[in-house]
Amino acid sequence: MAGRSESGPRHTPDWERGRELRLVSGDGYPDWESVYRDNVTWVYGLMFAHVGNRADAEDLTAEVFMAALRPLRMSASVPEVRGYLRATARTVLAGYWRTRMGREITAIDDDFAAEPTSEPAVNTKAEIRAHALLDRLPARYRRILELRFLQGLSVRDAATDLGVSVTNAKVLQHRALQMAARLSEGGAQ
Repeated sequence: MAGRSESGPRHTPDWERGRELRLVSGDGYPDWESVYRDNVTWVYGLMFAHVGNRADAEDLTAEVFMAALRPLRMSASVPEVRGYLRATARTVLAGYWRTRMGREITAIDDDFAAEPTSEPAVNTKAEIRAHALLDRLPARYRRILELRFLQGLSVRDAATDLGVSVTNAKVLQHRALQMAARLSEGGAQ
């Protein structure tokens, strides 16, 4: 580059402006990436604890962050951000269960660990009830629910395992969840 002195002032391109480090107080986040990195583990753990399979937990975690993207103020403190993400997670879970079972389940335990170190432990009483309920379903309904929620397979993989189309697997899952909800509301027999 002729005519440019190495000792002269350096021109900062437009894309690089605003990327300099800024001092931020300890009770807030500097940017969205920091919000995501600091909270994604516990949000995923929360979703996994409520839906029981990785594929749906990952989708719901992404949905929580996408829903929070616009309304969340970057000037909010860390506890305010976490509270907002928890409220958003409750709304996302309610929508998830409403579409799958025709029921809204919006309770999120306040004693849920903020940052779980591993996947949540299985509640043995709940596991026993789930297996008892599955045993009362027709074989194809039981199988689709086992594949999707106990083995954590995607709809596509569950369809392949069952030898049906993806659309048929979705219909089977929907009908199986509806029947399970009806049986659950009717109590153990």
